[in-house]
Amino acid sequence: MELGSIIAIIIVGAIAGWLAGLIVKGFGFGLLGNIVVGIVGALIAGFILPRLGLQIGGGILAAIINATIGAVILLVIIRLVKST
Repeated sequence: MELGSIIAIIIVGAIAGWLAGLIVKGFGFGLLGNIVVGIVGALIAGFILPRLGLQIGGGILAAIINATIGAVILLVIIRLVKST
């Protein structure tokens, strides 16, 4: 994996984690936490969305949207686990 790819993954993860934190109020993990939530969210979305028949497209904007959807799913799961 090239350095440019790693930087793109980190940027997409940070943006997606930040957006997911805004959507799911009450969750803010700081910069590093948002990056991790965004990257894990991208993995979740990459697994779930194709199985649901959803495909947003290609490019950086689609990657951010996919990662944000996955990060929101992750934050909702975290909220459910913490509340029980």
